Amino acid sequence: MTPLRVLSVASEIYPLIQTGGLAEVAGALPAALAAHGVEVRSLVPGYPAVLSKLQDAAVVHSMPDLFGGPARVLAGMAAGLSLFCIEAPHLYDRLGTPYGRMDGTDFSDNLQRFAALSRVAADIGLGAAPFVPDVVHAHDWQAGLAPAYLHYAGGPRPATVMTVHNLAFQGRFPAELLGPLGLPPAAYNVEGMEYYGGIGFLKAGLRLADAITTVSPTYAAEICTPEGGMGLDGLLRTRSGALSGILNGIDTALWDPASDPHLAANFGVHRLRRRLRNKAVLQARLDLTPDPAPLLFGVVSRLTRQKGMDLLLEALPALLRHGAQLAILGSGESDLQDGFAAAAAAHPGRVALLAGFDEDLAHQIQGGADALLVPSRFEPCGLSQLCALRYGAVPVVARVGGLVDTVIDANPAAQAAEVATGVQFAPVTLAGLEHAIARTARLWQQPREWARMQRNAMRADFGWARSAAEYAALYRSLHRV
Repeated sequence: MTPLRVLSVASEIYPLIQTGGLAEVAGALPAALAAHGVEVRSLVPGYPAVLSKLQDAAVVHSMPDLFGGPARVLAGMAAGLSLFCIEAPHLYDRLGTPYGRMDGTDFSDNLQRFAALSRVAADIGLGAAPFVPDVVHAHDWQAGLAPAYLHYAGGPRPATVMTVHNLAFQGRFPAELLGPLGLPPAAYNVEGMEYYGGIGFLKAGLRLADAITTVSPTYAAEICTPEGGMGLDGLLRTRSGALSGILNGIDTALWDPASDPHLAANFGVHRLRRRLRNKAVLQARLDLTPDPAPLLFGVVSRLTRQKGMDLLLEALPALLRHGAQLAILGSGESDLQDGFAAAAAAHPGRVALLAGFDEDLAHQIQGGADALLVPSRFEPCGLSQLCALRYGAVPVVARVGGLVDTVIDANPAAQAAEVATGVQFAPVTLAGLEHAIARTARLWQQPREWARMQRNAMRADFGWARSAAEYAALYRSLHRV
């Protein structure tokens, strides 16, 4: 098989810099694709956290002026990843997240910062570096202009793929900023970058890429509807022939209950009773009443309305009526975070909140909670439920997006066939969530059925091999065109 070269373009990449699932996909996919004869180089901004870990760096491309200052493209290795990094201190050398300040406000020059990412991707795609890709794979709005720069360059170019990790984030900017982007005036039209009178980074990528993917089959269908399309459903329906859903995976070496160093007791399908030790340790760490009998729900999530956390806050009385406990790890919208903090204070031993993120605790919740709640209003794929399946924490999920594609509901037919792995609910309302909590509590009272669900879940394969094969096949189909 002829090796295929792919340039992956992303604003974050695990384990170097991460705010969400995008980084995990960008970090895991290159190694998985190597088994399919695909050589991947990843282009990322040169944040301090990335440059500090870059080894054997060599300059492969220089630009005297990249949106307001000089820049260089460095090639090197970091954390086992083959990288191109954009060294542009005027754009990326600053405190905060990749997208904004620590107070949550966006950087005012994000248009320039991420147009630069796309501009460099196009330069590499057109031969500016020794690695000339057959395919440029752009992830989310921050890389959405890469297909546009390549499209408007004219002449031979690599094939392009645009992956949507979350359609809610679109990269919209005022139309008067088109000039500094260095794209022709003809780019500003409905067949290009124009989007409701402004500039749409993601819209441009969706319009001009050769292929579009998103991170689960069900989400690919949902975003073609007015309810799920976030204003882009018409465009996506027009391009439905180029759209596919490829399910995300997880790093099964990192997320392995048999060897996870974060757990007090490692366990597997045939050693499920060892999970009880993890439950006890989790209860002790969070000052929950130390008792194996109550159903312990876990949450590892951003505390936002998109994630359905307002519904969970309203459903707390119902959860407590079932005698359950709740362990929450996350941060987000201030009223929700404050609400859970107040609930923890009002119900000591029953409800616990650790605001923020703690990698160690995230693993402990997966390995010690009995069930994991994911009541999202929409969920492109979701990774926490995949980890929960692998760790035998029965996922209780809304019937949306990738949650539908990964969790088999414990309905009578699935139970009779002995294939259930969790609990789904719809509609995504307070009543729907309360009903799901009640169903889960009833299942908890059936130890044999509960253990069967856990074992089914832990045997499911949500590594990257199958998804990587789908991406490789897509790349090759485009490269042959």
